[in-house]
Amino acid sequence: HITPEKFYVEACDDGADDVLAIDRVSTEVTLTVKKDVPPSAVTRAIYGILGTIRLVAGTYLIVITKKKKVGEIFSHAIWKATDFDILSYKKTMLHLTDIQLQDNKVFLSMLSHVLSVDGFYFSTTYDLTHTLQRLANTSPEFQEMSLLER
Repeated sequence: HITPEKFYVEACDDGADDVLAIDRVSTEVTLTVKKDVPPSAVTRAIYGILGTIRLVAGTYLIVITKKKKVGEIFSHAIWKATDFDILSYKKTMLHLTDIQLQDNKVFLSMLSHVLSVDGFYFSTTYDLTHTLQRLANTSPEFQEMSLLER
């Protein structure tokens, strides 16, 4: 969900009530609940957050807008991110000079090119950041940690 003040990322899991709120001015990230999302927010489907990047115009949020299932590892789905959106935290570009606008446009074009290259894979249930050998040699405590904590 997008409002002029915040990005709200809502999980689509059944029973999930938590919503990630990203302030577009302070860049502060907090957890809130669904009822805090304004009804006026523009809503669109995304499949994940790739990250943020700071360019001339300010910070941008990079989200995955399309995915394709490419396989499974131990019954865990592996997805390939196939399309992305680059969302500006800033509401306007009026604070930029013509040269800065042109530089920002070039950097956005370069970023779009990098994102168009194959090779962005993810899983919501399996740790792709460690090799199978390393995972086999980790402690039970490590195995019980969430993917985020790892």
